[in-house]
Amino acid sequence: MPHSDVERIAAGRITEARLVEMVFPEQTNHYGTLFGGQALALMDKAAFIVASRYARRSVVTASSEKVDFHVPVRQGQLVELVASVAATGRSSITVEVDLYAEDLISGDRQLATRGRLVLVALDTHGKPTSVPPLQPITQS
Repeated sequence: MPHSDVERIAAGRITEARLVEMVFPEQTNHYGTLFGGQALALMDKAAFIVASRYARRSVVTASSEKVDFHVPVRQGQLVELVASVAATGRSSITVEVDLYAEDLISGDRQLATRGRLVLVALDTHGKPTSVPPLQPITQS
């Protein structure tokens, strides 16, 4: 007998996504630190996931507005990416992504990279299409 306990999460409800990855040797440069391009790829992945879940549409990256590298991420550390929908336009979703470096043994963690990316929602014909407006956070 099939289960009917499927939850449908509507567009506009999910505004944050978190990903955790391990930094392996093939992702690092000769200094043993994460390549900047690898960090950007991870940030783009996190932004894509939260924007897709927010819009419930196909999305593509349109731009990266600003990325700041604060501290290096070393091989063997974990990276946790926290991607949050910061703003919406008619068809665009601006996502802020924080990439934290965490030592697996000690638990020491610090912000390594922060960036903003803009993604655009597309319809079935590949044309920009509307996204739900971001609802302001209200204090209770």
